[in-house]
Amino acid sequence: MAEQIILGSSNGEKAPQRRNMDDFKLEDGKDVMSPKYMLELPRPGAATPNKDGDLAFMVVSNYSFEKKKSDKTIHLFSLSGHGPTTTTLEGSSAFWLDSRTLARITEKDGTQTLETFDISSGGDSLEFSFSSANLVGCFPKGISADNFQYTQEGEMLVFSALVYPDYDLQTVADQNKAYEERGTTAYVFDDTFVRHWDTWRGPKKSRLFSVSLTKGKGLWELGSEFFRPLLDTEHFTPVEPFGGTEDFSINRTHILYTTKDPSVPESLHTRQNVYLVPIKGGEKPKHLTSGTQGATHSPALNPGGDKAVWLEMKRDGYESDHSGIVIYDLQKDIRFVVAKNWDRSPDGIAFSHDGSNLVFTAGDHGHIKVFTVPVPPTPSIQGEELQEDPDPVSLTEFHAATGARVLPGGRILYTASSLVSPNNAHLILGLDKPDQPLEFRRVTDFGISELEGKGLDPGEEIWFAGAQDIQVHGFVLKPKGWVEGKKKKYPAVFLIHGGPQGAWEDSWSTRWNPNVFSQQGYFTVFINPTGSTTYGQNFTDAITEDWGGKPFVDLQLGWKYILDTYPEIDPQRTAVAGASWGGFAINWIQGHPEYDFGFKALVCHDGVFDTHYNGFSTDELYFFNHDFGGPPWSSKTPDKFNPSRFVGNWGTPQLVIHSGKDFRLPETDGIGAFHALQQRGVPSRFLYFPDENHWVLNPQNSLKWHFEVFKWIAEFTASDEK
Repeated sequence: MAEQIILGSSNGEKAPQRRNMDDFKLEDGKDVMSPKYMLELPRPGAATPNKDGDLAFMVVSNYSFEKKKSDKTIHLFSLSGHGPTTTTLEGSSAFWLDSRTLARITEKDGTQTLETFDISSGGDSLEFSFSSANLVGCFPKGISADNFQYTQEGEMLVFSALVYPDYDLQTVADQNKAYEERGTTAYVFDDTFVRHWDTWRGPKKSRLFSVSLTKGKGLWELGSEFFRPLLDTEHFTPVEPFGGTEDFSINRTHILYTTKDPSVPESLHTRQNVYLVPIKGGEKPKHLTSGTQGATHSPALNPGGDKAVWLEMKRDGYESDHSGIVIYDLQKDIRFVVAKNWDRSPDGIAFSHDGSNLVFTAGDHGHIKVFTVPVPPTPSIQGEELQEDPDPVSLTEFHAATGARVLPGGRILYTASSLVSPNNAHLILGLDKPDQPLEFRRVTDFGISELEGKGLDPGEEIWFAGAQDIQVHGFVLKPKGWVEGKKKKYPAVFLIHGGPQGAWEDSWSTRWNPNVFSQQGYFTVFINPTGSTTYGQNFTDAITEDWGGKPFVDLQLGWKYILDTYPEIDPQRTAVAGASWGGFAINWIQGHPEYDFGFKALVCHDGVFDTHYNGFSTDELYFFNHDFGGPPWSSKTPDKFNPSRFVGNWGTPQLVIHSGKDFRLPETDGIGAFHALQQRGVPSRFLYFPDENHWVLNPQNSLKWHFEVFKWIAEFTASDEK
């Protein structure tokens, strides 16, 4: 491999003169998906079907650089026809009341309003339209109600809202005003979290509410009494910062939900318990989990209301543990595990419409597939082994699926993206015809026409022998204009994912989109080293207390495999970029030139600089304590894998990126790395976003991010040929 460029000095002298990049421009044109073009593409959410299974909607966001804002629309489409056709409605918060009535939430002057729209269709099932808005009612002023679920049979609407300790919607507006006018900006804490993800913890927390929503004489009516089903508990759900409707499930009479265990410190434990409570409250919630487990996710009730399912991790404190499928028989009071020996972690689980099967998605070898497994008979006693416990069966093989839901007529609706396409809704048909092959159909076309002619690369998958001779998987994208056999012609970029328990997948992204790198002319490589998900729990667990060990054996062997397999790459024109754990990897590579990667430029986004310090400063302390074998004062691992200890070896040009609202890895990690580079005289630049978190989400900031990243890489990898 090529020698890694070393340009620094250790005496604080200025860095050597660099290439003039004043005229740098991003590649653009009608046949190029530039960063700006990618950021303006539609961003569809997951598809939500109605009960009859003939219609669904998706909320789609479109950003315009000209308008400097995002427009959100609700796209309604048929699940019965053979071609993508949608009808749109402004808005971003919607849910079904019945199969021909869609509810929408709007907000004006601090008050949310519930409206309904009747849906009518013509003779052709593809033709349908919305009625004008029908005002149903308003929510108490000052609240931000969200995560709506409606039970038509029970005529009850359940939602979440951030409220003060009194758990009262009616007092939120007055308490908001009093809090804003309290005369100080101070926070006072007696326990952790003091802040989480990108927010300092204030007095409000997320709670569930229910209210009647009935239809009489053709008109919908919202009740005036808001019930508090979690009263007299310390249960807060959805679980912040990312929990949503997937954190609870409702039927005619009850709510099934997951919440952080109130008996242990949140920042030191991942444990979430699952409870069942009457939809209006009035009774103590029934605890369904063992109380010794780790995190739980995706609770769901079956159509008959006699079984509950959720996903459960065994180990408290480990957020990337294997997720098992747990069923609780509510009639027999027996809890049991399904697919006990299956070594993949499901997500978004749900019962089929008849309750006989479970349907979910799960990662497998860099793809997120749709799986199904039958619901077995309940054991006669707690702890009894299932007589039959088959592994789940995959129904899809490629891309990245989410939100799988069973529909009547032997169909499954799911949403999927890929390396070459944003989310679209898809159908699996023929599940009720076991003697015939399944049929697959895309039913929306978001981004299809916009990306036509751009020449995006669907990716080539690679496998190679990594650390301990274990097979490691990855993807490569060839640069735009690729000509096979042109030796040492193309620059290359090696992308390293975060987590570290994460994975590069055959999926779309607006933050780290491999095709954006490929479209700018780079051979793009992204592999999943030790610690990655979707390859079995042992592979994921193997990075624990080994951040700088086996993963870097994989990265070295993977990069050598790439250079040996693709001689078209110019090894003198290569760069590496990573975020989060990938940012740690950049700092670790910087301090270990003996790895001999040969990179000429490094890009570190929100990466760990001082591992020991991070064990005190990060928000989710349980994460550090697990991955490093304990807190910094009791474990030697943080110092063993501390990039700051190897600053004396730093010498490769590096772009450091960090954000002011990143409470996972505070900004001082980025500042510290930049100061080290500057003092050593290494060519370096610091890109700082004061209002972004661990991710750069604002499209204007994202465009600046892309410009600076590609400008930096080009400065040190551009060809001298004119």
